[in-house]
Amino acid sequence: MVETLDDMPAGTLGFRISGRISRDEYFQMLDPVRALLARGDGVSFLVVTDPDFHGLDLPALWEDMKAAGSVGLKHHSAWKRLAVVTDKDWMRHGISAFGWLSPGELRVFDPADLAEAKAWTGGA
Repeated sequence: MVETLDDMPAGTLGFRISGRISRDEYFQMLDPVRALLARGDGVSFLVVTDPDFHGLDLPALWEDMKAAGSVGLKHHSAWKRLAVVTDKDWMRHGISAFGWLSPGELRVFDPADLAEAKAWTGGA
């Protein structure tokens, strides 16, 4: 499930994710990013994982891989900050290993530091 966070700093996107994200749910996050990019705006993005988050299903993973080129690489300079708020070790390890591929600044926060993560994301 994807829930939009309404209490984000101006100019930032925020989402809370839980369960296993489907292709349709993935687009709930990707479509607002595409809208910002179409307007020529920068992207600052925060994602919070709930304890029951288990990743993306295969169709969503495929869309994520496609978006890496069409949204990530093509608009590399538009990405400002990406904050990931999680207690998932597998996500932290993945970000440690592959985070350098991410456009813009990427930072991982503990769930207790959500307010700090929002402030950091909005400070771009």
